[in-house]
Amino acid sequence: MADKTPKESGVPFARRIDPTKESLSNEQMHFIRQVELEQWKKKTQKLRTRNVVTGLAIGALVLGIYGYTFYSVAQERIMDEIDEEAKHARMQGPKTGAN
Repeated sequence: MADKTPKESGVPFARRIDPTKESLSNEQMHFIRQVELEQWKKKTQKLRTRNVVTGLAIGALVLGIYGYTFYSVAQERIMDEIDEEAKHARMQGPKTGAN
């Protein structure tokens, strides 16, 4: 199998610095702020998209429950009407010992 360890290269790479401890020029501080702002914009765009999707999902759930409630109440009203008709039909029917 191939060796999975990265090979050492002579290319310098970014290292973390503490701007309060190291003396940086105004241009360097400005560049750091620009990079941080771009990273913040990228993160907030992802978060905004996720929040919109979550909000739409919750809204759809609420509307579904609301609609189902109206539907079931309408069904109950129809069942009440059918019960009233059945009761009325029983009252109109012939009287026997079983009634």
